[in-house]
Amino acid sequence: MTFGESIQICLRKYADFNGTASRSEYWWFALFIVLVSVGLGVFSDVLSLIFSLAMLVPSLAAAARRLHDIDRSGWWQLISLIPIIGFFVVLYWLVQPTAPNRYGDVAGVASA
Repeated sequence: MTFGESIQICLRKYADFNGTASRSEYWWFALFIVLVSVGLGVFSDVLSLIFSLAMLVPSLAAAARRLHDIDRSGWWQLISLIPIIGFFVVLYWLVQPTAPNRYGDVAGVASA
């Protein structure tokens, strides 16, 4: 999946917490959010904050779909609220390869 495709898919599925997301889809979208936020921060902290807030729901949705891709519930994102260790646990799960799951087709690709 390319950078542009992942941005399109994640923005099209703005608040869709169902299905799965591949590693590349999730991480390209995360990179997009960081780059745009930093770029806007150069000009205005307010614009960067507005963009980050606008991307909160799609980033949570993409992370939930990514966790689904490794057969974990999207609710596991809440573990990141545990100081320090929670962030690393969720990060570890987000970098895992695709696994058979109960949430739909693997990484959004229809089975043949």
